[in-house]
Amino acid sequence: MKDWIKAARLRTLPLSLSGIIMGSFIAKWRLWGEGGIWDWRIFALAILVTLLYQILSNYANDYGDGIKGTDAIRATEAEARAVASGKISAKQMRNAVIVFAALSLLATVMLLYVAFVPNYMKEFYIFIGLGAASILAAIGYTVGKKPYGYMGLGDLFVFIFFGLVSVCGSYFLFTKSFNWDILLPGTAVGMMSMAVLNLNNMRDIESDRLSGKKSFALRIGFRNAMIYEMVLLQFPLILILIFLGVNGFIQTQKYYVFIVMILLIPFSKVRRKIMEVKEPRQLDPFLKQVGILTLMMAVMTAIGLNFFS
Repeated sequence: MKDWIKAARLRTLPLSLSGIIMGSFIAKWRLWGEGGIWDWRIFALAILVTLLYQILSNYANDYGDGIKGTDAIRATEAEARAVASGKISAKQMRNAVIVFAALSLLATVMLLYVAFVPNYMKEFYIFIGLGAASILAAIGYTVGKKPYGYMGLGDLFVFIFFGLVSVCGSYFLFTKSFNWDILLPGTAVGMMSMAVLNLNNMRDIESDRLSGKKSFALRIGFRNAMIYEMVLLQFPLILILIFLGVNGFIQTQKYYVFIVMILLIPFSKVRRKIMEVKEPRQLDPFLKQVGILTLMMAVMTAIGLNFFS
């Protein structure tokens, strides 16, 4: 069991929760202002779904990198993966991927049933398609003949699914509507998710070079990837600030809503420390730190909107 828990990579879970928290509590704030009802069952099921997706993705990545030999090169680096180290066989991990794909699909159907049936059947079927796409994306990062993670497309998919789909999708589950301004926090969470992936790819840049995994960081080089990382970590709080601004909180002088801006300090500190790194392997601790910062950004935005507005 210990090996399975380690393979689930629990430190990645805060990042996956961030988009659901951001979208759900922005929806709660907006519904509260319009006299609507916020259904806690949708939130609980959305959390379950995203956790299953994340574990599925981690198991699939362990399996895909393990059978391709990518993790064998990394064995002495940041973290020994389960399949590559032999602690879990490739067959066992493949079966786990199948089980979690089925569980993810079942939980997705349950969530969408509660959110849309019987009054929003068109939306129900559209979101079934999005759910299926999310499951395929979770598996396809490293599994298959042409995994997109090996083609340098991981950043794009992470931005779409961890950012836009997670935030905008969870917002729609509650409100049954789309407002353009939800793209701002969706993009913020998406950029933070890209920042975590880029750190991971920068850390593994040499082993990926040897294994033929052409991540985006490898394609542009370590120096440019570092500049890219600074850009990704610079804009999310600016986007949240714009979101709060376009919703009138500056004009109404409800400044407590801007409590999330306290994170400017730890964001600045993390950026500075990342820039000081000389060896790729030294980037590993920042994966967890940036993931936690993403969760804090979502939670503090939710607190500001729902308690101080």
